[in-house]
Amino acid sequence: MRFDTPATTNPIDQLKVIGIPTDRIDGPLKTTGTAPYAYERHDAVPKAAYGYVVGSAIAKGRIASIDLADAKAAPGVLAIVTADNAGKLDKGNFNTAKLLGGPEIEHYHQAIALVVAETFEEARAAAQLVRVDYVKASGAFDLETGKDSATPAPGFGGPADTAIGNFDGGFATAPVKLDETYTTPDQAHAMMEPHASLAAWEGNKLTLWTSNQMIDWSTGDMAKTLGIPKENVRLISPFIGGGFGGKLFVRADAVLAALGARAARRPVKVALPRPLMFNNTTHRPATIQRIRIGATSDGRITALGHESWSGDLPDGGPEAAVYQTRLLYAGANRMTATRLAVLDLPEGNAMRAPGEAPGLMALEIAMDEMAEKLRLDPIEFRIRNDTKVDPENPDRPFSQRQLTECLRIGSDRFDWSKRNPLPGRSRDGRWLTGMGVAAAFRNNLLTKSGARVRLDNRGIVTVETDMTDIGTGSYTIIAQTAAEMMGLPIDKVIVRLGDSTFPVSSGSGGQWGANNSTSGVYAACIKLREAVTQKLGFNSADAVFADGQVRAGNRSVSLAEAAGEDGIAAEDIIEYGDLGKKYQQSTFGAHFVEVGVDAATAEIRIRRMLAVCAAGRILNPKTARSQVIGAMTMGAGAALMEELVVDKRLGFFVNHDLAGYEVPVHADIPHQEVIFLHETDPMSSPMKAKGVGELGICGVGAAVANAIYNASGVRVRDYPITLDKLLDRLPTIG
Repeated sequence: MRFDTPATTNPIDQLKVIGIPTDRIDGPLKTTGTAPYAYERHDAVPKAAYGYVVGSAIAKGRIASIDLADAKAAPGVLAIVTADNAGKLDKGNFNTAKLLGGPEIEHYHQAIALVVAETFEEARAAAQLVRVDYVKASGAFDLETGKDSATPAPGFGGPADTAIGNFDGGFATAPVKLDETYTTPDQAHAMMEPHASLAAWEGNKLTLWTSNQMIDWSTGDMAKTLGIPKENVRLISPFIGGGFGGKLFVRADAVLAALGARAARRPVKVALPRPLMFNNTTHRPATIQRIRIGATSDGRITALGHESWSGDLPDGGPEAAVYQTRLLYAGANRMTATRLAVLDLPEGNAMRAPGEAPGLMALEIAMDEMAEKLRLDPIEFRIRNDTKVDPENPDRPFSQRQLTECLRIGSDRFDWSKRNPLPGRSRDGRWLTGMGVAAAFRNNLLTKSGARVRLDNRGIVTVETDMTDIGTGSYTIIAQTAAEMMGLPIDKVIVRLGDSTFPVSSGSGGQWGANNSTSGVYAACIKLREAVTQKLGFNSADAVFADGQVRAGNRSVSLAEAAGEDGIAAEDIIEYGDLGKKYQQSTFGAHFVEVGVDAATAEIRIRRMLAVCAAGRILNPKTARSQVIGAMTMGAGAALMEELVVDKRLGFFVNHDLAGYEVPVHADIPHQEVIFLHETDPMSSPMKAKGVGELGICGVGAAVANAIYNASGVRVRDYPITLDKLLDRLPTIG
């Protein structure tokens, strides 16, 4: 199915199943511990051996020698894989770092060996006996130091630099100016399920049970890395215990499980210990961001400049923190620049809302600072600079844009009028209290997605697609889509996901999964409806699918009867025309936060949070809300505590476990409220939906920072905002 004209009324618009708050159909499996994750496929491979990864002890240099004798002689050891015996390995299409290092070392904890043994304990013990002599080389580990040598770097979705009008002239002549620099730190995905894989060979064919968000991408990368045909690789990933972008790509666990299984000639499972998840896999890279805003005295932006610096390994990509600035606010004279420094730290790559999450952490503080200079309410300043067209391409309107509505509705719901605009003036006992706001923005990305549907003689529809569920509710919204399209209750739909033998879907990432994967199911169901009506001799235009029946005229036939003994199957792919080029498709929101800051100790406590989202049709308000409150929680962590601390001498993340890398827990997060605005976007897809899972984190950090400033009068521009950055600057206790 090609989607190249705006959606009109279709079966999804019945909203009998779609749009209804629905419990996750995979919930009982997960709450009872019976959902099979990659490391737990005991049914599939009952006698698997265990692999334990040895990570490099240096960040840059080479291996002079590696002594495996003691490790090979250890109890239970079956094989040891190193670069010397692994054979030729390619990097694949999506990996910046080599997944098996040696003799050259590119970053700390780069995998250099896999020890395979009968038990996990034997593999781990033997891995400690691997003796490695290194020749260290000097490396670059400090973004601030590498900033001056950084070069222009395009990122996912746009060029490195943009220029509209005359930024320098517009800024120089602006009556009111802001020029500030903000920093965000390196951050870790820290998902619950570790990177884990179980590999088994049958002849020259590999089956890999793994924790991965993008099945087709990773099937291709495994094949390319191992130098085998793609059709000889099968990836299976039906359940994923969190991804956040860290599992978009094949990592060392998958490649080494395959190599270990080939060397040991039996199935092998590999899970990365938590320190290797932090230093061996990917992370959100740190940024330095300079923002300049020029405005008229009545608060109209005339010049807007945003420059960002980040770092990655050679051949890596930037953190595209300027991208939202190209689209979010009006202003005639504009400039953005993205610079990338070469750093020898572990690979920087996608983490929930890459680009917009750290970019808005800076931009939305700058907007508040500018509003203060203008003596305008921060909400009013944002509304005055709203736009209905792409500011860099005025001939391209937004398909939908309800940013102003999000801000106004949120203001009313949050009692923003009670906020004291003078910072440091509101008290609640020992607490200085304040409110903060920030706009939310994330693009809507369209990518083709396929599905196969089968109707059997029980009247049950089975959906198969390689789409994944990383805790987002994919199983449920796909079941809702098929149920709505075929006129069935949701318990008459079976959903099978995460297998490379199924039709290729959009996969889970970039906030594109829900809209695109359900659109693929929609397309397949349209074909199935046509097959059913054709078999029955019905006019498909007149046929109504409802209550497990198909009706046309005075005839009514159950779907079970229509399927017959052999059933009916259909398969299709949703593909997109140029609507995405004619219209700028984005999602919008507003985040509101109230905090308390202890007047004596500078302890920070979030008191309440509100997100207002405009993100197309919400397919399942219950799971969508869960996505948004999870993202809000993640944003609070980014604002207040999450930081991978770099040892700038030795080149590694010091706090590489959950004891040292702090994330929010229940006690840190108070009442959260989410409002979804009524919106359907016919330019987006036949579902008229968009993504929402990443919108929920965009802007949260800045809303927290702005609330802290309103409470304390202390402006912090370097995240995370910890009490030591406030303590000596708090108002005098009177």
